[in-house]
Amino acid sequence: MFTSQDRRFRSTPIDGYPTQTSDLQASTEDIFIQQLPLSAFEGGARASAQGPTLHRDLHLQLLLRNLLQGFPQRYTSQDASQPWLLFWTLQGFSVLGVALDDKTKKRARETLLALQHPDGGFSGGPGQAAHLLPTYAAVCALANVGQPGTGGAWDDIDRKKMYEFFMSLKQEDGSFLVTRDGEVDVRGLYCLLSVATLLNLMTPELLAGIPEFLVTCQTYEGGFGNASFPEWAFEGGDNGVKYDPSAPRPVLGEAHGGYTFCALASWVLIQPYIHLYYPTPSGSPPPSINLRALLRWLTHMQGIPIELGGFKGRTNKLVDGCYSWWVGGCFALVEALFGPSPSATSASSASQEKKDANTAAGEDEAWDDVDDALMNREALQEYILYAGQHSAGGLRDKPPKPADSYHTLYCLAGLSAAQHRVTPVASRKKVLLQNWKADEAKSRDGTAVQLASADELARLDELRKECFASALDWLEDEGADIYIGGNANRLNATHPLFNLTVTHAELMMTHFYGQSVPPHRAR
Repeated sequence: MFTSQDRRFRSTPIDGYPTQTSDLQASTEDIFIQQLPLSAFEGGARASAQGPTLHRDLHLQLLLRNLLQGFPQRYTSQDASQPWLLFWTLQGFSVLGVALDDKTKKRARETLLALQHPDGGFSGGPGQAAHLLPTYAAVCALANVGQPGTGGAWDDIDRKKMYEFFMSLKQEDGSFLVTRDGEVDVRGLYCLLSVATLLNLMTPELLAGIPEFLVTCQTYEGGFGNASFPEWAFEGGDNGVKYDPSAPRPVLGEAHGGYTFCALASWVLIQPYIHLYYPTPSGSPPPSINLRALLRWLTHMQGIPIELGGFKGRTNKLVDGCYSWWVGGCFALVEALFGPSPSATSASSASQEKKDANTAAGEDEAWDDVDDALMNREALQEYILYAGQHSAGGLRDKPPKPADSYHTLYCLAGLSAAQHRVTPVASRKKVLLQNWKADEAKSRDGTAVQLASADELARLDELRKECFASALDWLEDEGADIYIGGNANRLNATHPLFNLTVTHAELMMTHFYGQSVPPHRAR
């Protein structure tokens, strides 16, 4: 959070040469200033007795209207994104901590299952082709409203055909088309890997080549683009075309917040595969991304005080509420790549020790919020609460734009990510691995992959086990929670990999992997 000493509200410098871009930046900054209460100029949000307020009831009313009465006419452009409209709405309820009645859940399940394609995967609308993006949205929506058993929808997902659909999209360089005869896009890869992890569909056959492809999507800035030029790594004419995986491949597009989240989350999801299958039989070492450059880019995407600490999605662009998740959500993933915390209580213990030391030294309690976060969590919350909320309900890109379902969810998800610190915990992973039931996992496998040797089967079992444990060892450090405006603004914690609550991700995965997990311990 920006205190009175930090909150100078200096305009973004333009080097004395105004342009159309700098004029838009300046006008946006003027609008941001108007969103702040007088207390913000007298010492930050803490100068106010109440601070910024999350208008929870207004946002719930918007979500309810969309779900029960239907979306406004302007959403007709989203005809091919119907599972997304449901996911944004249902996950909005989940992060706000509101449960739906059984009748509404049943209607949602029926609507989603009607979009399952007969050849595998889910479509964006009735009669449309299966596509990776609505497949992710449909499965995550079903994580919210589905359950095992007859009528629960989870067992109606045709995982065998879905796996076949996934494999039909796989390219020689490790990338995937988003739909048959479609384009390669790292967002589709993230959707595929998320679904494959949730539904117990991860195999070496599916994952081969993905690490090498992801590395080619990182730009010189440190963030990720949507793909790389596929033809760059092929040589020869009509005869004897050969793929050279070692050939350098230029990135297709600039670094972007959405692509970066999808690439980074994909990278975290495939860590079990990298650890188990590299070096390759030919001796190739595991590919690697430039974490230092990535972290530099991510931190530079957070706005300065006059931008209220929001995030932008590209260099020299305006801040936008949705990047509260697409960029703000990346920091937990970066932390995870540095390794899980050694115990479930280490982070909160360190936080308490810091507070005790400050108290002993007689320091002002206002400085106790200083932590080791890689982003300014307090400032991001202020951006969402001051600039992201629409007075009529819902959340938005920035004022004076209207609210919409997309920004409502991703602003809420970003607010959750800024409030809670959710990280992998080594002790939790150890418990999950110790309680693993290999035979149950095999019986729930939805891939029907035939492997030649006992060694390959053993490694596949280990891959399933590691994917399960690595996805569910994420725990909230309750000692590191920060709620700008007070506890009334609290949202449910969001799983950094899936944008589901930790509970929904756990329930779906335990079903499809045939496992039972011990209860969480407080951190």
